Amino acid sequence: MSEKLVKQTIGRIFNQLADTLISGEYGQKPKVAVTALGSEHGEDEVIKAAVGALKFGIEPTVIGSKANEGVNTVLVDSEDDAHKKMEELLDSGNVDAAVTMHYPFPIGVSTVGRIITPGNGKEMFIATTTGTSSTDKIEGMVKNAVYGIITAKACGIKNPRVGILNVDGARQTEIALNKLKNKGYDINFAESKRADGGAIMRGNDLLTGSADVMVMDSLTGNLMIKIFSSYTTGGSYESLGYGYGPGMGENFNKLILIISRASGAPLIEGAIRFAGDLIKGNCLQIAKEEFNKAKKAGLDEILSEIKASKKPAAEEAEIAAPPKEVVTSQISGIEIMDLEDAVKLLWKSGVYAESGMGCTGPIILVSEAKTNEALKILADNDYIAKEQLDC
Repeated sequence: MSEKLVKQTIGRIFNQLADTLISGEYGQKPKVAVTALGSEHGEDEVIKAAVGALKFGIEPTVIGSKANEGVNTVLVDSEDDAHKKMEELLDSGNVDAAVTMHYPFPIGVSTVGRIITPGNGKEMFIATTTGTSSTDKIEGMVKNAVYGIITAKACGIKNPRVGILNVDGARQTEIALNKLKNKGYDINFAESKRADGGAIMRGNDLLTGSADVMVMDSLTGNLMIKIFSSYTTGGSYESLGYGYGPGMGENFNKLILIISRASGAPLIEGAIRFAGDLIKGNCLQIAKEEFNKAKKAGLDEILSEIKASKKPAAEEAEIAAPPKEVVTSQISGIEIMDLEDAVKLLWKSGVYAESGMGCTGPIILVSEAKTNEALKILADNDYIAKEQLDC
């Protein structure tokens, strides 16, 4: 064997050993797709982030319209095509996770963000930041706590400390989570750094990272993640942290992480690394285990109690859904609190519909053939503006 060949062989072995130390498994690099179209800072910003993620033992694939030699690239012409290609790569197993700027998560799924707190540089998970865990705020925040615990555990925190931000519904959420804990689901409540302590967190606790997981509704979480990611830049460029995080929900079996159109290369790189952590931490398996534990401790019954406490004594008979159809047409402009009622109205009128969350807010999904009929029904009943009939 020639001296040159020996050196090449030794070099390859050292590279493999380095990959092992980074990835934790011999030859198993996390594969992460990232869509580049739609960024307010241009595709080069996403490519720069993907190249930066290489040094962490991650194999990124950029889906965009610009070819580059730095990382794997899949060329597409539009954002729609980018998302279709992203889905194909996920479904085929060619990538383990994806990072994208928006995704229509179904109701019941919301994203757990990851920030770096300015008080002491500590990482903290924000549960949740986009999507909707439930149309009921308290039920949603209870679910968010479980979603946050799953994400933190997948990132290596074995017993994450859970705090509840002092927003509307925090006390009811604390009561429900204590019931869940008393029935056997292990929740390690955090203590506020303020003098009176307790698991209800103040604004100060956001800055100091008093909890590993900070529970709140997703609208508040969305505001928090934007502030924490761009407070040093004036708001137009998100530079700090790891983004809006993975969509979590029972039976949602894909790792899709969200960034913003305003996200810059440092944050996008962080989001790709976040995806790599979740892959190596076997997040989907942890999710299955945690949901089983929570349900065994009575999660469904506790959530039913929350709903029952808000329902009037006399209710309409349950409305059954019409036969299922392929639903690809999106109707937006509906208030989140009206979403379930709007879907049931369409069912009652013979139109099959599903609820979801689009990039701009709540949506109803119907078949292409019944879009106009659905729009008219919703407009006639004041769920959407009459002007949408002309769109």
